[in-house]
Amino acid sequence: MARVTLESVARHASVSMQTVSNVINAPHRVRPETLARVQAAIKELNYRPNQASRTLRTRRSRLIGARIEPPRDGVNGAVLAHFLQSLTARTQEAGYRIVVFTATDDDHECALYEQLLDDHDLDAFVLHATHAGDLRTAWLTERRVPFVTFGRPWGAEPDAPESHGWVDVDGAQGTVAATRHLVGAGHRKIAFLGWPEGLEVGEDRRSGWAAVMAVSGLDIPAGYDMGVPDGLDTGREAAAAMLDLTTPPTAIVCASDSLALGAWTEITARGLRPGADVAVVGFDDSPTAGVVGLSSVAQPYEEAAAACLRMLQELLAAPKKPPSPPAPVLLPPRLVVRATS
Repeated sequence: MARVTLESVARHASVSMQTVSNVINAPHRVRPETLARVQAAIKELNYRPNQASRTLRTRRSRLIGARIEPPRDGVNGAVLAHFLQSLTARTQEAGYRIVVFTATDDDHECALYEQLLDDHDLDAFVLHATHAGDLRTAWLTERRVPFVTFGRPWGAEPDAPESHGWVDVDGAQGTVAATRHLVGAGHRKIAFLGWPEGLEVGEDRRSGWAAVMAVSGLDIPAGYDMGVPDGLDTGREAAAAMLDLTTPPTAIVCASDSLALGAWTEITARGLRPGADVAVVGFDDSPTAGVVGLSSVAQPYEEAAAACLRMLQELLAAPKKPPSPPAPVLLPPRLVVRATS
């Protein structure tokens, strides 16, 4: 079989060779319809740009670093894996490779950044699990290393200019949708099972539930708003405490599928029917949610991965540090209704 070249792709897509080169090295310069046509041609012809020559020409390694998390309960590990799988597929199509690593905390991760930059000359990093006072973003910004985050810069002043490009999912919008769905189904005793105070993502998700409860004129009795460490066992214990209340909730909105599956386990252990007797809605739409029929808020991981890659390509294509970071992207989640609600 003849070797597929840049010229082959150009002919197949009816564009110039320069346009194909731009699609590979600077896709933000190409019109969306042309970009899609050339990317389709690259995929159809199975074109593989010559990495060595491209590295010499662009002085780029085309390697992007991303941290992976150890699995905790078989649910949350799968959630992050979905995002990283989407990111890997997207970057691979664009001619990049993901270098994965593990870290115990921010300091350890920053030390690994330095090691990876020295040993492998990585072009950029994709961060996740952002939080207030994040040492990682400060470390990378100070050294002018390109990066984007899957997660907004928590703790920043509302009117402060953006310090870096970020992509996030609107967690509050997700729990708004979940709570409205339950109110629409006739529930008036709706509890929230989330994480301890101080976890910004959890507080964001709680705010959506609280807003709908307020607008709907629904009371929040003592014991209806609980925060526990994430996990199946903690979720089950918290749900047990809620169900033991004098007036137990008829529905529970959860900040994660781990907590929701813990609640689901406790409900079924009591001989009650999830959905018919006590409704439960999770967050993340993990594979397990689909297996047990758990309603859950789905995050658009593929769209998030694509947006992260677009931002990185914009940063890497700039001849010098751009005057302002890429515009942030806040994606809407989607409520997936199943048997438990």
